[in-house]
Amino acid sequence: MSYLIAVLPDRMAAEAAYSALERAGFPLERLHLLGRGYKTADEFGLIDPARAARRQMNRLAIWLVPFGFLAGVGFSVLSGLDTFAWAGSLGNHLIGGVLGALGGAMGSFFVGGGVGLSSGSGDALAYRNRINAGKYVLIVEEESEPRIREATRILRQFEPENLQGYRERP
Repeated sequence: MSYLIAVLPDRMAAEAAYSALERAGFPLERLHLLGRGYKTADEFGLIDPARAARRQMNRLAIWLVPFGFLAGVGFSVLSGLDTFAWAGSLGNHLIGGVLGALGGAMGSFFVGGGVGLSSGSGDALAYRNRINAGKYVLIVEEESEPRIREATRILRQFEPENLQGYRERP
């Protein structure tokens, strides 16, 4: 499946482009208009970068928090530090484990959350930002390359701000 995505500056241009594609014989179920008064990015299925970052952060936390605890206990045992004299030997090891688990949680938050926000969304974040800025995004789904080229020719007439093609990986 191939996708052609056009960013149009206003509602009039978006509706005119949609109508031109409809007149050219593109099936309505394969034309998607996103923007104010039409589908939202969530309804279409554009990835929400914050949701993807939270999911990645949680996946990392499943591994990093237990390993951080074990690393904290291991460091405390190997180093023999008696940081908290009031806690005794076992208490020091447990405190070391808790601090290691906190380090693992921080790692999952900063690495999973930060990397997920910056790279987990691909181009979806740019399209979401344009929709939020009042622009309209017109998406054409098509299986054949000649039809995608025809849609490109039709959409260029409306001078889109951005016209990008994507091919779904098999």
